[in-house]
Amino acid sequence: MVMSGPNGNLITSLSATLYCQKYWCNLPSHRYELDEAFSAFLYKHCPVVAERFSPTPWCWGGRLQTLVCAILKSRPPVSYRNELIRTVDGGQISLDWVDNQASVTYPDSSTRPTVLILPGITGNSQQSYVLHAVSQAARHGYRCVVFNNRGLGGEELLTPVTYCAANTSDLERVVQHVKGLYPSAPVLGAGVSLGGMVLLNYLARKRAESGMVAGITISVPWDAHKSCYSMEEPLNWLLFNKHITRCLHRAVTRHRKILEKVVDVDYVLKARSIREFDERFTSLVFGYKSCTDYYHDASPDKKLPSTAVPILCLNAADDPFSPQNAFPVNIVQELPNVALVLTAHGGHIAFLQGLFPRGESYMERLFGQFVHAVFEHPKEIERACGIEDEDGKRKE
Repeated sequence: MVMSGPNGNLITSLSATLYCQKYWCNLPSHRYELDEAFSAFLYKHCPVVAERFSPTPWCWGGRLQTLVCAILKSRPPVSYRNELIRTVDGGQISLDWVDNQASVTYPDSSTRPTVLILPGITGNSQQSYVLHAVSQAARHGYRCVVFNNRGLGGEELLTPVTYCAANTSDLERVVQHVKGLYPSAPVLGAGVSLGGMVLLNYLARKRAESGMVAGITISVPWDAHKSCYSMEEPLNWLLFNKHITRCLHRAVTRHRKILEKVVDVDYVLKARSIREFDERFTSLVFGYKSCTDYYHDASPDKKLPSTAVPILCLNAADDPFSPQNAFPVNIVQELPNVALVLTAHGGHIAFLQGLFPRGESYMERLFGQFVHAVFEHPKEIERACGIEDEDGKRKE
């Protein structure tokens, strides 16, 4: 399978392609101009972006990668400390911490870097991709905290409000809480799928006041409308959309007593797709006139120019959740602080490699290398992204 790159060039099925400001590189042939600072930083400190991405030989297609990953992926043992924090509207958010008190690299908890992880649409701290991310970060000596969306972290809903991709108020509350506990510790946001949408929307709205030093997203749906169309293709609906809708039903059923104050729960539970669920539930709970308005507000692609911290994004061209015609390549090429790594294969939150792909693969290694690069070379990445000048002064 091939897809067109800039100037009509082709990205082969085994290559990963890195897009940065006015820059592109078709790997592994290495056709690039290494004069843009962020791309140079990534090649220096995240060598995985220069690797030849070879998916599992018997698992090439995006649908198969996604399904196999859900079945086979290992689950590293992680012991969390749970904390419930209150929100302004009287609700509560469940946070799962890995404090990493035994960190040799950062023995002082007040300055220990923190990775804030945002799971996908019905995910929580127990998802395999979250466990692997926590394991990677802890190995480097960092602290982790998983932000479970309301109602998904085992806690009770105290108000008839859940979560959506466009609403960033809960994330803002979490960041304020984390920074309040550890004001001298840098925070990096890591968003997966819908969590990546929330993270990007937050970074765009808060700009330089986000409280984060950088962000990374994996398999983010860039355009909610296009993502929805892709997920409603017959096979994608059967394999993925139907399952996710059922998971959303279970969440609503669990909190039925309080949610029936604002929606017709029986009507919501008859939704047969994510779009129908968002029409009957999400758009109503968050005050949108229509699901179309909600999807427009939730899509992070056009908001990237408003971000002000370094951001690395990983997507696969065969992701059934995030179609390649939605990738904001042209926008990214005009931004000094955003890099987009594309692979022709990899599916949704999968990127499986090796004959028996249970352990860490491309996705986990990219995450680990970028997080380490951000925390260990803060001044260098700020200069690379035009955030700080050569004299070490932060640009306004």
